[in-house]
Amino acid sequence: MQTIDDIKELLHKNKLRLHQELSQSKEAMHLIKKSMHANLSEEEKLKIRIQLLDICKAIPAFAVFMLPGGALLLPLLIKLIPDILPSAFKEEPPLHK
Repeated sequence: MQTIDDIKELLHKNKLRLHQELSQSKEAMHLIKKSMHANLSEEEKLKIRIQLLDICKAIPAFAVFMLPGGALLLPLLIKLIPDILPSAFKEEPPLHK
């Protein structure tokens, strides 16, 4: 059983991860808009590719979560297929509170 402090810490970490994922998506959208007017560097193309893959990974995880009992099934699915999570949820979030 987790204590309230553990749950608060977990929620804070996931909030930071979600913020990181959203900022990466925002950067990718900016780069996609930029690509309409100028050529992108290889690094910029790679950032877009990674972010689009992250979005594609998040859709099945969200769909599983929305199923009845999905909140219980998703952790099991993550253990079996760890690559299903977007990159922001695989690494430690930045430590700023």
